[in-house]
Amino acid sequence: MNNQQKLQNIIKEKPYLAWDTRQFDKLSTESIVEKILNYGHWEEYMKVEEIIGLKEVSRIFDKMKNRKRVNLRPQVVNYFSKYFKKYA
Repeated sequence: MNNQQKLQNIIKEKPYLAWDTRQFDKLSTESIVEKILNYGHWEEYMKVEEIIGLKEVSRIFDKMKNRKRVNLRPQVVNYFSKYFKKYA
């Protein structure tokens, strides 16, 4: 099973994380990370970090937070900006 399938399985196990779709197999890595950061619990985040690594999650987060339209909640941006600054 590749990393993309492992990430999609997290969403399949907890479909409330992706309440806006039922096509879990079509979700991108970036979309899954966004949904877990916004709606997930720490245990889901840790699974993502274990699957794709801290550096990759940090890179995806930076890409998302620097867009013109940010879909992350302000609290999420604040927390993970500090988290990645310290650990990534």
